[in-house]
Amino acid sequence: MFEFEVNDAVIVEQQKALEAALSTNPKTEAVLRKIIRKYVLEARKEVVQDITFKHGDPRGARQAVKTSVYKKVLGANINILNGRKAGKANSYEPPRKLDRNPHQRGGNRVPRGADTNRRMHYGPHDRGFILRFLNSGTDDRTAGTRGGRLSGNRGSIAARNFFRPLGDRALGVMRDNLERAIEAELAALMPQDK
Repeated sequence: MFEFEVNDAVIVEQQKALEAALSTNPKTEAVLRKIIRKYVLEARKEVVQDITFKHGDPRGARQAVKTSVYKKVLGANINILNGRKAGKANSYEPPRKLDRNPHQRGGNRVPRGADTNRRMHYGPHDRGFILRFLNSGTDDRTAGTRGGRLSGNRGSIAARNFFRPLGDRALGVMRDNLERAIEAELAALMPQDK
């Protein structure tokens, strides 16, 4: 016949440790969100570094890559959607070059409208629309008439579909690192056998 001796204190301690490790525990949930935020920001940094432009990025459109950590479920994403609030404006003015002879007047003789001027000075974090244009492409773009003073075809932008592969690769690395970090955190919450 077998005889078992049960130590109730050990069972109670194990039960408390398991309850503390549950993601429904507010403290554990906060720790997990902090870990998720850390790794999604690292993934965003990698995506931003991998975005390249043929003629550089003088206005910092790459900085418009955004992250969000979900509130209702444990998770996060990286996107190029518009933010909820406007960032700081910049003072960048594109260089104007005259290509023909030195007596050329050059330049647009129609003054910039308020909307154009506002878009010209969007800050880096507000330029997600540029990334979306480059990622998804555009139809033919036609300039407005401005009261009959201006018209023209600006052409179209071919879709480059760069964001999904960059994001998937960065999130794959993030997922592996996150998995190890969460396992380490949960192991730290569990009592060690003596």
